[in-house]
Amino acid sequence: MAPPSMQTANVTSSAPQPIVLEAAEAARVVAREIAELVRAKAARGERAVLGLATGKTPVGVYHELVRLRRDEGLSFANVTTFNLDEFVGVDERDPRSFRAWMRRELFDLVDLDPARAHVPRGVGDAVELDAECARYRASIAAVGGIDLQLVGIGRNGHVAFNEPGSSRDSRMRVVELSGVTRADLANGFGGLERVPAHGLTLGIADVLAARAIRLLAFGEKKHAIVARALEGPIGPELPATFLREHRDARWIVDPAAASQSR
Repeated sequence: MAPPSMQTANVTSSAPQPIVLEAAEAARVVAREIAELVRAKAARGERAVLGLATGKTPVGVYHELVRLRRDEGLSFANVTTFNLDEFVGVDERDPRSFRAWMRRELFDLVDLDPARAHVPRGVGDAVELDAECARYRASIAAVGGIDLQLVGIGRNGHVAFNEPGSSRDSRMRVVELSGVTRADLANGFGGLERVPAHGLTLGIADVLAARAIRLLAFGEKKHAIVARALEGPIGPELPATFLREHRDARWIVDPAAASQSR
């Protein structure tokens, strides 16, 4: 990985070649990789540690994992999960929280121990939120780090809630959500004015600490940002570019999202 000094926008790197698959096939491929990791770890008596994301992009992966549990007996009994982020000020029992979303789409549909399904807690004052960040990072370290991290990419190049301006060495923290991010979330909250202004997120350095990263991007709305993230300068103006410094980060996109990248 690049040293901390390589954080400015004039640093460039050769563009990785994205893996181009239809969204449904991409979901199957990534779910199968996760299943193989989980089974291999179980065979050695170890736990697989998965980093998870929310939203439309990874939902196909979760549906396929649920199918593998139902049809092929894939067990999550030896799995620990950590989600990337959560809204500040939204209780985990609120159906709009990321915790509730994960329960609907994955957690409650497989044999994952609820005590090992971690999502940041975004409720509390500034001191409590800072303590939650420290606790959450310590929990990841205590299990030896994340084996495979799923991420998406926002229309402004954010990863998790690491908005433009996030440095490569950023760690878990409270962030102010950008106007672009809040606009993209407006439908789920019943209007822009109801979208939380802040989120709690793992930082770029925390994401890059995962042993493997799988970025997914689907749809025509993502093609411009995918092209910029793959081919433009690496720097905080477009946080997703930092993933190009990771030795095992794969960019898996559908034909629509790949239409402007080489």
